[in-house]
Amino acid sequence: MADTTVRIDGNTLRLPGGVAVRFIRTLRLPETGTHPLPPGLGEFPVRRVADYADRVPEAWRARGGVMLPVYLREAMWLSFAGTSEPAALQVGVGKVCAVSGRPWSDRPARGPQNYVVLPRQPWLDGINSGTGTVRQFVAVPLGLGATVEGQVTGEEVWGGVQLQSFPLNDRELARWREEERRRQVPPAPAPPGGYGAAMPAAFGSPAAGGYGAPAAGGYGAAMPMAAPAPSATGAAPPAPGAAPAAPASAPRAAAAMGLGVGGSMRQEVYQDDRPLSDWSEQPAGRVFVHLVTPPEWRRITGEAAPPSPVDRAAYTSAGLPWFDYYDEEAEDLAPTDALQCVKPVGDWLGDDHEPWQPPTPGQTQQLKDAPGKPVEDGDW
Repeated sequence: MADTTVRIDGNTLRLPGGVAVRFIRTLRLPETGTHPLPPGLGEFPVRRVADYADRVPEAWRARGGVMLPVYLREAMWLSFAGTSEPAALQVGVGKVCAVSGRPWSDRPARGPQNYVVLPRQPWLDGINSGTGTVRQFVAVPLGLGATVEGQVTGEEVWGGVQLQSFPLNDRELARWREEERRRQVPPAPAPPGGYGAAMPAAFGSPAAGGYGAPAAGGYGAAMPMAAPAPSATGAAPPAPGAAPAAPASAPRAAAAMGLGVGGSMRQEVYQDDRPLSDWSEQPAGRVFVHLVTPPEWRRITGEAAPPSPVDRAAYTSAGLPWFDYYDEEAEDLAPTDALQCVKPVGDWLGDDHEPWQPPTPGQTQQLKDAPGKPVEDGDW
């Protein structure tokens, strides 16, 4: 029987079949205009819900999975660097497909395509809402109607992010592995990012100069701001001079968070060039990702959440890079009506008063063509 175990490796989710997913903090884009890719500002810390079963709401225990802390209107993107074999990955936002706008499905589908193809798709910054563009993932509370889920379905029930991976079927996977063996080409000296990583160096390594180190020229973590590593008890040590972490307390109704959308950016969601029959009809693994407010994160885990994201005007003023990515051999998926009609969170939360300074042409860099305990699944 195939292993369907999902694990956390550092802050990376590892799904069966070699799929690796990290949640990356980033600058929030203005809700008007179309922009280059914003930088990464470090990884979101990820924890298993089962490790805090006595402190999380019953609904979270029932759904299982993992959790991560987000601020109101904080933006994120998903990195797939490190994925080792071909996979079809479904990404749901409140159980609405971020690629097709259709309801969550138990299998890959076409017309419209409801998954991204890994490792060809190196990352996903938002919902597929325009030709050659996506609208940025932005965290908002449930109950306002501002989430993608609320706007597409008329209800806000699930929140969070859902991931489900499908490997190639047995015949195609054996064929792919044989072709790889015959190539007999040693892997590039490289990136811990692994097969399919678009970048020439490790994510988050400023000295390497790849995707992950804007100071040296890549799309990624210019200013890593992830929480300190947890201690053996599961709680992160406080920063020097900081007050000690508050003790974790018993479960209560938590403020539920989901993903709405922010500004538009230039990014393609690639069309699958394989027949649909090449993919397995059964998922290799799946995981529910709960989004937690910083106060709730501290109450549940005893850890302080990462600091609030850096001011985007200050980032641009400092001359730090923004990015463009284009793969001339790939074909972009057409957007669907359901996702084109999703409105930005500012329509619910009011105008975005954070100052904005667009990057100069020289700040936009061209990319390409220029293990822990198992995560428990639940009912969702």
